[in-house]
Amino acid sequence: MLGSALLVSAGLGCSPADRSGPAQPTAAPVSSSSAPARPTPVRAACRTPLPESWRAALDAGEFRAPRGQRAVLTEVGPRARWTVVQLSDGQSRRAAVVEDAEAPRTLLTFADPVEHQLLAADVSADGRWTAFAVLEGRTLDSPWSLYVQDAEGGMRRLARSAVPGPLPQPVVRDGAVFWAQGTGRGRATIFTSPVRPPGSGDTAPAPRALHSGVIEAPFAAGGLLAWREASADGRSTKLSALSFATLRPAGLPGPVAALRDLRSPASDGTTWAWVEDGADSADSADGADGAGGGDPRLVVWRQGQPAPVARLSGAPAAEGLDQLRISGELITWRTPEAAYALDLRSSAYTRITPRYGYAQARAGALAVAYHKDRAKGPDARTVIQVVRADRLPRLPTPRDCG
Repeated sequence: MLGSALLVSAGLGCSPADRSGPAQPTAAPVSSSSAPARPTPVRAACRTPLPESWRAALDAGEFRAPRGQRAVLTEVGPRARWTVVQLSDGQSRRAAVVEDAEAPRTLLTFADPVEHQLLAADVSADGRWTAFAVLEGRTLDSPWSLYVQDAEGGMRRLARSAVPGPLPQPVVRDGAVFWAQGTGRGRATIFTSPVRPPGSGDTAPAPRALHSGVIEAPFAAGGLLAWREASADGRSTKLSALSFATLRPAGLPGPVAALRDLRSPASDGTTWAWVEDGADSADSADGADGAGGGDPRLVVWRQGQPAPVARLSGAPAAEGLDQLRISGELITWRTPEAAYALDLRSSAYTRITPRYGYAQARAGALAVAYHKDRAKGPDARTVIQVVRADRLPRLPTPRDCG
């Protein structure tokens, strides 16, 4: 468990909180006898410059914040139908949702425009319900509150916590909100609560506990809610899941269920990606440089593949990579220096932000945020671009790509 408090930089402004949160499963060193018998095969992707077609599409999809306000990207919806942002004007700060390029609709104006920050959000498939989490301080161990708002009127708070644990990353599915929160002693519980219309006169039911353990915040993976979890003896980590349909434990695809000690997992239900510690590149399928040597690696598995494949490792694109997101053939991630996108159609990847920033792929959408200037402070101009990822042409494969 990472117990140290990390400062949330108010000036960074382009990246939502790290999905791992300040409390994540950790494992003791595992003996060599328990290491995988066979290293992950390597099929290295090749880097290509950001093509003009992508650049033009991103420029055309730029979100223009209301005059005098500064926007921070939080979440993008399927096929870019909605975007959740935080808006500040120096005197107030609010969470807002932008639907189909309309004017931002306020979800909540924060009580403290300096300390409170929008952490994460999700919107129901019909666009009516928005669940969002607000951090009530500048450090990741600050208290937080989770709300659900009805676009037809009304809002209620689902949870509030000051106990260290995973930061809430709400998932809205099938008329319910799912999230995890700390319960003490390094453990956390996954809860669910129905999106009942506020003001209906009915008493809202208490959140239902679904699973407890040493876990990270869960994420949606098609029909599954999945999360990373420490084993009972604390010596390894694995992925676990439950079904949205039954709310009971569910099996994972074989190659994914067998994974141990992975980091930053992500999935759209068909494609899975994660970070693992690299190994020697002797077993590389194509001998490409930068595909091994002990560096962290981006590993991908898709339904129909016999085994996961390492697609990327080494500096700069895989150095410190985290916040993986997936939309069909597109995988995005960020590093301490920039954000990148990998196109599985062409096995090519590109740097998608000039510097720093964040890129987020989801269900046919791609959102990109970065500072226009080198400065990362509150005076820097933030660029937010939202496009239909499923309409972008494939990244070109470099001629010298093996």
